[in-house]
Amino acid sequence: MNDYNLDLCDAIALRISQCPQQRITFAEYMDLVLYHPQHGYYATNKVNIGAQGDFFTSPHLSADFGELLTEQFVQMWQILDCPVPFTLVEMGAGQGILAGDVLRYSQRQYPDFFNAIEYIIVEKSPALKKEQQQRLKELPIRWCAIEEIPTETIIGCCFSNELVDALPVHQFVIENGKLSEIYVTNQDSINFVEVADEPSTNELIKYFELVEIDLISPAYPDVYRSEVNLAALDWLSTVADKLQRGYLLTVDYGYIASRYYSPGRDRGTLQCYYQHAHHDNPYINIGRQDITAHVNFTALERWGELCRLQKIGFTQQGLFLMALGLGNRIASLSSSNATDGKAILQVLQRRDALHQMINPMGLGGFGVLVQSKGLSLQEMAQTLKGLSIPNSPTLT
Repeated sequence: MNDYNLDLCDAIALRISQCPQQRITFAEYMDLVLYHPQHGYYATNKVNIGAQGDFFTSPHLSADFGELLTEQFVQMWQILDCPVPFTLVEMGAGQGILAGDVLRYSQRQYPDFFNAIEYIIVEKSPALKKEQQQRLKELPIRWCAIEEIPTETIIGCCFSNELVDALPVHQFVIENGKLSEIYVTNQDSINFVEVADEPSTNELIKYFELVEIDLISPAYPDVYRSEVNLAALDWLSTVADKLQRGYLLTVDYGYIASRYYSPGRDRGTLQCYYQHAHHDNPYINIGRQDITAHVNFTALERWGELCRLQKIGFTQQGLFLMALGLGNRIASLSSSNATDGKAILQVLQRRDALHQMINPMGLGGFGVLVQSKGLSLQEMAQTLKGLSIPNSPTLT
């Protein structure tokens, strides 16, 4: 049985009716479904994140993810000559778990660093922002929109974990060598259908030039469908504009362009998550399910260069966390002296969580892209701890 937010369906139908051709791009449809200010999935209390929810992220497994990220932030602070403040901007902070782990670990282990931190959360979802503020009320954090941060004022690190995959994407289809964009129209207030027509913007063509992909090549099948994330480029431009000196760290699932648009991946990467099951139909459970698409890391790298962001490195999450000390944490669990049943169970659960974070078929296979702006040649030459293990061949 489908689970619809009828108010959201009405809002989408109204938007379609207001358009001259009675249709909207899939990107606008996805934006409304996820981010409509009153009824979107992320605007309501229906967002269900965690082990029993629609999806979970690394911070839900254990505090180790945030603590190991902190090890990287501390080194970044040191490379930049320990500025005060050192601004950490977390974009899309979910339930606030990661922010709490980073700040509490910093306070315990690196008090000088903790005292230097200015922690900012940028969160579009009113429901999640409220949950974050409740969870983190004892910690020194401020919330603001990215637009409220003045240009080139951030000295520190902007970072996100599983944010870019939730930005609205344009969908396209190639049939017999012709590129068309997917639009959404409606049969009635809850039944939405697709139509294909000329691209809504020339930016789609420019995108493929940017990542050097020729989709009209004979290597591609007669019918080929995928996505383009123009919103990710806009987001990157905005973040780069706010950063004066420091780093941008992006953790997400995705591919480099040649793998993203491989001829064999002819249905794209769009996925919907509902009650911890996934499928590929974005026209059911409207407003009650998450919709995501994998990240094209090549696009972030190339567009970043145009925004004065220099690539520092790209690796897998598993390698990144191992380089930051996750292996030592697993080893210390192996030598645990736990004897009673409850303590042994806790050790086993934590070990399982650590292994999940480095599993190459799951979270460990996520991409970690580090870019920088405003660094001197000497600062650029210093290898980040998280990138000290050579990149995986599948990511280069």
